[in-house]
Amino acid sequence: MPPKIRGNRREPTWRIPVGILALVVGLGVYAMAIASYVAPLIADWHALIQAPIYLVLGVVWLLPLGRFLIWMETGRWSRPVAEPGG
Repeated sequence: MPPKIRGNRREPTWRIPVGILALVVGLGVYAMAIASYVAPLIADWHALIQAPIYLVLGVVWLLPLGRFLIWMETGRWSRPVAEPGG
């Protein structure tokens, strides 16, 4: 039995390995920027004040991830519009 293929993609695409590499590099650059610029600014603050800041900064990078994953899979930056009757 052949493997199930999600979506319309029938063969490998360059966007997936390039996208994963870009994601790893981008996340590394983001983490370095936070560690370099934000950490020194809030280092003297109480830990209970620092925690929500780091929580928000740790989650905010997920915001553009949805569109990025759509691009990796389809080559478009937004979801495909559903066809009428489909």
